[in-house]
Amino acid sequence: MLEIEFAQLSDPGRIREHNEDYLGRTIPDSPARGRSHGWLFVVADGVGGNENGEVASRLAVGTLLAGFESALAGEPHAPLLQRLVQAANINVHEAGLASGAAGRAMATTLVACALRFDRFTVAHVGDSRCYLIRRGRATLLTRDHTLANEQVRLGILSSGQARESATRHVLSRSLGNELFVSADLSEHLLLPGDVLLLSSDGLHGALPEADLAKAVSGETDLQAAAEQLVQLANQRDGSDNVSLQLVRIRDVERVGMYRGRPYKLP
Repeated sequence: MLEIEFAQLSDPGRIREHNEDYLGRTIPDSPARGRSHGWLFVVADGVGGNENGEVASRLAVGTLLAGFESALAGEPHAPLLQRLVQAANINVHEAGLASGAAGRAMATTLVACALRFDRFTVAHVGDSRCYLIRRGRATLLTRDHTLANEQVRLGILSSGQARESATRHVLSRSLGNELFVSADLSEHLLLPGDVLLLSSDGLHGALPEADLAKAVSGETDLQAAAEQLVQLANQRDGSDNVSLQLVRIRDVERVGMYRGRPYKLP
């Protein structure tokens, strides 16, 4: 069976009065549940101010967790996450309309990671990120949905210019602004010793990938690593909420896939 350990931490930062980030997780309560459903980790970074961001991020995470827990046994994670992200988008959008926030965005970013057997699926909307840290190196698995990053994709800006651009924090895609949204999805294999890092931009906007990888190298206690990363982010910036989840893979259950169904390898 897949064996993991995890830690998470969310901090308002040094300037903001409210923490508009929200974290959530679903942990299977038995080996059978681990094989039929797996694990889910979610980070959301709300936008909108006047507590609208807090409502949006909490609602989005809650929608994903509830939908994941009630999913059919063995449902493939990629289509499941796409469906749940759209459900979260509708819930946030309707909550914004009901609160009178129309025209004044109630929205949130979201990154989710579902794990089962020897693989994981990442879904994201906005600029919250997922990194895979393997053998001391951090690899970014998501693409920020920001205006600056879209300009990089179109060849208008270089990566260096985008990091300094005034539009680097302006979202081109988020949950709640429109009735429909499309999440970017990717699927990856897991190896023992891998660490997954999910973060809001208050963390990765302040720290380079080398610092992220260094904090979780070796057998470092994950909660201590999370606290160290938040402290570093606040020291170097601290202008935004800082949130992260760390998931270390202790062991995996090797399986093959045939027509979307897993089978145990000899």
